Amino acid sequence: MFQLHISLFSKTKALERDIDDFHDKLIDASLTFSSAIKIYLKEGRSENFKKTSSQIKKIEHSADALRRNIENQLYTNNLIPDLRADVLQLSESFDRVINKFAEATYSFYAEKPTIPEEYHSGIKELSKLSSDCAENMAKASRSFFRDMSSVRDYSQKVYFIEHESDVCSRQLLEQVFDSELDLASKLQLKALINEIADIADIAEDFIDELLIFTIKRSL
Repeated sequence: MFQLHISLFSKTKALERDIDDFHDKLIDASLTFSSAIKIYLKEGRSENFKKTSSQIKKIEHSADALRRNIENQLYTNNLIPDLRADVLQLSESFDRVINKFAEATYSFYAEKPTIPEEYHSGIKELSKLSSDCAENMAKASRSFFRDMSSVRDYSQKVYFIEHESDVCSRQLLEQVFDSELDLASKLQLKALINEIADIADIAEDFIDELLIFTIKRSL
């Protein structure tokens, strides 16, 4: 069922290019986010962090433009009509993850949280897991358009990493609320931890959708 090797792009190279670029934007956002969190934990809201945060915002704006262009091409050129709704839904979910990277980074920028060093390794690990989840989500999605035989493999990686993210976030939250921090600091850290973990959750939801669309396409 998952051994289909047929590209959807028989009619337009422009759509192919834009969808490829859209996947690249998600991978760029995921890697930049992971780097931004490491910088913040080491330097706080430094110029280096501000520059990296701004870079994620630029990726978000560029991805928004690509999404609108993809949607426009699908409608105006009547491309892949049987799968148009599915592709539009996938592109919207894709955009949500990129937006979430930008939102989470901005939370660190705006709130300037003081994060005790004992939580640094856990937050870096959680950020890396969310980043890896999104990266494998992009690979699974690209496979849907290019080589459906690989969709399931990347999807299983997303499920596994999302589970690890859940474990990591729970452990972090337990450590925070078992600590001597004041309640306001605990609640701030809780919100930031949940915001990072949400990225992996959205990626998992995307994979649920993608696997359904993959089955439909293989029928």
